[in-house]
Amino acid sequence: MTTTKTFLAGAATADISPTTSQFLAGYPHVERWSTGLYDPLTSSALALDDGQTCLLFIANDILYVPKHIVARARQRITEATGLPAKQIMITATHTHSGPVVHNRGPGSYDKVVPDADPAYLADLENGIVQAGVTAFWSRRPAEIGMATAHVEGIGTNRRDPKGPADPEIPVFATRDARTKALIGIMEVYAMHPTVLHEDSRLASGDFPAMGRQYLQQALGAKVPVLHHMGAAGNQSPRHCVRGQTFDEAVRLGTILGQAVEKAIASIAFQPHLTLAAVQTAIEYPLRDLPDVATAAAKVEAVRAKFARQQQDGTPRAIVRTTECDLFGAEASHALAKSKADGRIDAALKSCMPAEIQLLRIGPWAVVGWQGEVFIEYALAIRQANPGVFVCTCANGSMAGYIATEQAAAEGGYEASTSLFSTESGKRLVAATQRLLDETRP
Repeated sequence: MTTTKTFLAGAATADISPTTSQFLAGYPHVERWSTGLYDPLTSSALALDDGQTCLLFIANDILYVPKHIVARARQRITEATGLPAKQIMITATHTHSGPVVHNRGPGSYDKVVPDADPAYLADLENGIVQAGVTAFWSRRPAEIGMATAHVEGIGTNRRDPKGPADPEIPVFATRDARTKALIGIMEVYAMHPTVLHEDSRLASGDFPAMGRQYLQQALGAKVPVLHHMGAAGNQSPRHCVRGQTFDEAVRLGTILGQAVEKAIASIAFQPHLTLAAVQTAIEYPLRDLPDVATAAAKVEAVRAKFARQQQDGTPRAIVRTTECDLFGAEASHALAKSKADGRIDAALKSCMPAEIQLLRIGPWAVVGWQGEVFIEYALAIRQANPGVFVCTCANGSMAGYIATEQAAAEGGYEASTSLFSTESGKRLVAATQRLLDETRP
């Protein structure tokens, strides 16, 4: 006689908002000490259990979650729940209006941004653990389903508004098997949360948090909403925003929330799905760095271009791209100097190997990649594997972007700030494909 296992789900949130003034991370050369909160920063968790395997997703309103915090949080969650680390995914929404979480490394070209506050890092770790453990122990009989939302008007490819982008958002939802009340919602969207800029002094989750607030108001409940950033290395609201204000973050968040709300309404919930988890690790190769003199010359060339554009009426979005390219040239100069004096070796050691995590949810799968990966790599995975969606900034931060060969040839901000060559993206895709092939249902 066949016994049908009961599917379980649980969700929870924890407050990871700073309780003291914190330097807000995400923009160089500007002092941004927080003066308060616009919206709470949260750690949001969703536990799924098919009766044999339990998966735990934890998304955090922060720029990155450092690798050492991921490791400690996973260990503490394992001790409290018995879940192995490979079944726990910890991501960052990548808001640029949360506290600094990294100490300056060899690629640092900015003396304004301070090192991370150890007290806040402890609060962040505790919040991640609290959300994850509470979600695990709140599991109850549930149904699960998934639909795809389509969204336009939030952002585009930031270097070329007509370039590669991904308007598709996978939306997972669970509901109580008896009452049909929603338990938790999870979404993956490949877009930088950078509506708010250097002049903002309030901590905020940016537009993903505004989308969460919209959903909670529309659905009439404080249901946890997990937002994972997809492969947004070259995706930005830059060409869609009307300003860098909180009202604009609310406007874009509302667009997101409405799209997700529509998708949830179309979900056909199922009483059971089979879950699985696997992981592997790869090495990202170091990119060819310029010598110090060449890197310094590029800084001056880009600085001159930026100055010209500020004076000649160049459109604001293009000027912003050039300004970011200047930041990239400065970072490349710093990396060149750190290679010359040997400091770069310690940086590579601290962030390698790069974890790849694959969590299967019935016919779908969520992949966790470390680093800010360009959209082309994620699109390559999904083109070959429909129903597979990539989260980046997952399971620990990395040193910079994973750019394409075209971006590296252009020498812009993203490719210039990274330690890693474009071969890294190819290795990511190949290793992920091997995991998919090995675990295909």
